[in-house]
Amino acid sequence: MQRAETGRRWAKAAGLVLACAMVCLGFGWSAKAQESWYGQKQMGDSAEQQPPVLKKVGIAQRLNAQLPLNLEFRDETGKPVRLGDYFGKRPVILSLVYYQCKILCPEEIDGLVGALEMVKFNPGRDFDVVLVSIDPTETPEIAAREKAFYLRRYGRPQAANGWHFLTGEQPAINTLASAVGFGFVRVQGPDGKLTQFAHASAIELVTPEGRLAQYYLGVEFSPKDLQLGLVEASHGTIGSPVDNILTYCYRYDPQLNRHSLLIARIVQAGCLLTVLILGTYMVVNFRRDIREAREQKARLVNG
Repeated sequence: MQRAETGRRWAKAAGLVLACAMVCLGFGWSAKAQESWYGQKQMGDSAEQQPPVLKKVGIAQRLNAQLPLNLEFRDETGKPVRLGDYFGKRPVILSLVYYQCKILCPEEIDGLVGALEMVKFNPGRDFDVVLVSIDPTETPEIAAREKAFYLRRYGRPQAANGWHFLTGEQPAINTLASAVGFGFVRVQGPDGKLTQFAHASAIELVTPEGRLAQYYLGVEFSPKDLQLGLVEASHGTIGSPVDNILTYCYRYDPQLNRHSLLIARIVQAGCLLTVLILGTYMVVNFRRDIREAREQKARLVNG
């Protein structure tokens, strides 16, 4: 009887812990959905009620369009350069970001670096990587810092000449973004200042002649697809449009003034703390029951 009662008690406690864990997981799932809306990333076409600012943001895939190679920027050393300086010999991976972004841009660049780590081609020899800041207030010093960081992450210091982190003035940025089909909007941050940008995440493969050959959307990129795309772009082959499923870089809506991601994290932490406390309680009582069972058995044997 005692063993059966103990078993029922432990079954009930285990069920309680499992229920709490399910609540945490369920809330985590719903929080992810909320995070897509008010938090860090959002599937552009799936939202029924899009923030008005995101209606100006997107990627128009302008395959085979010629980039304006005469645009002037500054490289990470501060030297004036033309976009065309990186074309003519090999294909280019192009990405429009802003370096002080704390939300999506680091994920996009990390995804690109991670994919290129598994590509057998090398920047500077087989292709070039050109990142252009959409923020005209960013400086070559900021670009140099970002380049040094991601080169360490990439782990091939000999490829430094193939990575280019550019900054520029607003007219050149707007012209390039328009040619690429990259829509972005300056937005307020949590401090109320216009220091952030709402934009989608994408990289583009460009032929050596400067024609847009392929778009890759999101923050994770297939090394196999990138390698094949580089081969095709090097021969001037233009790819096909991909599904326009966008990942937005957009964190804060000052009109709604909601930070549900932070709330979600707090509630999740509370759920996990509850599970931890219940689990600890179960372990302590389980050990006590084992000790009492041994003592009772010893008394029966000695008695």
